[in-house]
Amino acid sequence: MKITVVGAGAVGATVADNIARKQLCHELVLLDIKEGLAEGKAMDMNQTAALLDFDTKITGSTNDYSKTAQSDVVVITSGIPRKPGMTREELIGTNASIVKGVTENILKHSPNAIIVVISNPMDTMTYLTLKSSGLPKNRIIGMGGILDSSRFKYYLSEALKCSPADLHAVVVGGHGDTTMIPLTRLATLNGYYVSGLMGAEELKKVSADTMIGGATLTKLIGTSAWYAPGACAAALVESIVRDEKKVFPCCVSLDGEYGQKDICLGVPVVIGKTGWERIIDYKLNAEEQDLFNKSAEAVRSMNNVLATLSI
Repeated sequence: MKITVVGAGAVGATVADNIARKQLCHELVLLDIKEGLAEGKAMDMNQTAALLDFDTKITGSTNDYSKTAQSDVVVITSGIPRKPGMTREELIGTNASIVKGVTENILKHSPNAIIVVISNPMDTMTYLTLKSSGLPKNRIIGMGGILDSSRFKYYLSEALKCSPADLHAVVVGGHGDTTMIPLTRLATLNGYYVSGLMGAEELKKVSADTMIGGATLTKLIGTSAWYAPGACAAALVESIVRDEKKVFPCCVSLDGEYGQKDICLGVPVVIGKTGWERIIDYKLNAEEQDLFNKSAEAVRSMNNVLATLSI
């Protein structure tokens, strides 16, 4: 098993570190355009192997895609990160060109790879990857919904004073501050609906905090988060590599599901060795479906920008 992570910045390096610690592959390639960055971080990680007891071989590469050949899974984190006050939408012009170029180079050497997209704006970058690659839709997966759901569980656990591991809470829709939809109606604590454990206003605040969770961190640390995104991406890769059939909210191509077509949006999917295998229908109520449709409209507007770019 061989895995490539493109982008050796904070997110990419954290993804690689998690993958190595979990021993998800025999060979892991970390690639970056900046001279020496991937090589240095790969060396640093390799020097933890004896302490952390993993045998994964980590190779760093400065833009040499031949070293990524025959990768089974590729995680794309490339692109400029968000700065304070910057929306994910504002990243589209720069990151679209980067992601398209990365995808083309990866497929020259690994035509059978499953591609996981983290680059922002994630929904549009996932859609771009699908359209530009020509790959079967099950092999293109955007990671955003897993991260948003992890943040949802964090804020719920803080409000309820409970373990996040005891919570089931899902965010669907776009991976954006105004497009994501925390499904508060369906959130449970060990099978008990959280709406019966906290007031409506408190639950509404948890939902609002979740939606600006990324922006909150960006304001605090001056750039995009990396620990949680890295852990989420590794969990997704693990379900692929080990064929775990876990259900994760991921950005995937819709063809009528949840009332939408020709768009990539976050919905619950089963993740296995071939990528995403099927979409789970959560039977949204009228209010949730209306929010989902509005989210789709906003993401589609961003997708339309792609046609205006020279990439």
